[in-house]
Order: sequence, then C-alpha cells, then structure tokens
Amino acid sequence: MTLEALLPEDIDALAQRVIDENKAAGRTVVVAESCTGGLVSAALTEIPGSSAVFDRGFVTYSNEAKMEALDVPLDIIETFGAVSIACAWAMAKGALAKSNADVAVAISGVAGPTGGTKLKPVGTVVFARVIRGEEGEPEGELKKFEPTSRADIRREATVCALELLLP
Repeated sequence: MTLEALLPEDIDALAQRVIDENKAAGRTVVVAESCTGGLVSAALTEIPGSSAVFDRGFVTYSNEAKMEALDVPLDIIETFGAVSIACAWAMAKGALAKSNADVAVAISGVAGPTGGTKLKPVGTVVFARVIRGEEGEPEGELKKFEPTSRADIRREATVCALELLLP
C-alpha cells in the first residue's frame, strides 16, 4: 500500500505556505512540541524543499525532557505547570537558543481524554512564539479546543502552530 499523503490536505497546504513564505522572507524555523508529539515537524518535513526553512524540531513530552533539552526552569513547571504560557515561552526560548533558526514556536497542552483539571481541562493548549532579536515580552496564547477527541485536539493545535510560523 502506498500513501499519497501522510497528513490531511489542509495541514499539507498550510505547511506548504509556511515553507514558501518563510523561504521568501529568508527565515528559518524551529519547533518545540509537547502534546502534538512531532506533528508540526512532520507536517513541515512533508514539504519538498523544507530543509531550506526547517532547522529542527524538539519533541519534549515529559517535564524532564523540557528541562533537559530546552532548559525550561523547574520553577516554571512547578509554579505554572507544563501547560502554561510561561512554560511554552520558556520552551520556545530554549528551542531558539539551541538552534540556528530565526523563529521558534512551542506547543504544550492537554490532549486527553484524561489528564485535564478544573483549571486546565482537556483541550487546553498553549502556544508561544519567539523571534530572534525580539526576545523581550512573551508572545503567547492559550486556546481551549472542544474536547471532541485526542486526534482533533492535536490536529487543531498543529494548525495553530503552523499559523504562528507564518511571517
């Protein structure tokens, strides 16, 4: 059996835009993923010529991985949690610091079906973007997706992350 497309058409089209528009802008990108588990990286690398734009991806699913691979401080995780704008921003800053990219996007969330809390229910996903040379104020966003399914939440988070990578 041969697969013609690994990911849905809308994600492929958006990933193509990310590659094309960043290439035109002379920018490279890095991603730090948690709940998406590498889906953003997979979407980008499905595009022929993506090596001109995609520097690398970090899949840091556990808190230990976030601290070891991206230098996310333990106090951020203990104070705000892994699903927080503070943690996503630290992940994005760490990814940028450990890469040659111009822009970093990080994603962390609760994809479910379990693991949610009253404050951070299933479907809560945080995003952060850091642009090299503009590392001042955090640029982050918290979204609450309808908890229809784990796959839907991860897909929606992938789309949002790709949109944040557009120049």
